[in-house]
Amino acid sequence: MSSSVIGVESGRAADKTTVPGPILLLGAPGVGKGTQAKELVKLWGIPQISTGDLLRANVTQGTQLGRVAKEIMGRGELVPDSLVDEMVAVRLQAPDTVNGYILDGFPRTLGQAGWLDGRLAAQAQGLPVIAVSIQVDYNQLLRRITGRRNCPVCQTIYNVYMNPPTRDGFCNVEGAALVQRADDTEEVFKERMRAYVALTAPVVEHYRAQGRFAEVDGDRSIVAIAAGIVAAVERLRQ
Repeated sequence: MSSSVIGVESGRAADKTTVPGPILLLGAPGVGKGTQAKELVKLWGIPQISTGDLLRANVTQGTQLGRVAKEIMGRGELVPDSLVDEMVAVRLQAPDTVNGYILDGFPRTLGQAGWLDGRLAAQAQGLPVIAVSIQVDYNQLLRRITGRRNCPVCQTIYNVYMNPPTRDGFCNVEGAALVQRADDTEEVFKERMRAYVALTAPVVEHYRAQGRFAEVDGDRSIVAIAAGIVAAVERLRQ
């Protein structure tokens, strides 16, 4: 396991003796799960396991599971949970997962959570999943998403509310007109939030009922949020 530590605003460092085990990061669109996953990967030296990345890798590499998934997607259908479960099962056999891993996008449903719990319980020394939800106020998330603008030339990202360009609507570096992604609208955000709540609420309650769930304030600096996640994992692993 990595011996690196993460300094936090309070001066507290992560306990290097903690074996993180499997950690599920939860949070609504725009809370910064990907950023925090990268922080935890650097801290503990454990991999981030994204079902989206797994699916793309299997398809690209032409594995048996990837060929099945490609055929299903080619028909315009969603890849079933059972196939995703199989891909995750194969990935969890890799040696880099021995001390833990960051789960991104899985388990997304109550069925997947049950499958993963059963698989981990069958392992002789497998630690159970800890779920940590990054919490940010709805209106703040809305500003983060709908305020995003990017430069089509250098890809610099701005936010009209929190990090505006010097000249309204134009990139500071290239001077190019900034653009807004088609899915960074309030209507799309509301729909994504509804879908997130509908899918995730049962998963949250599943882990909360088992005493393996924590919430962390996500309206802080990247370092402070990471420190909150570390503290939650250390507490729940005791």
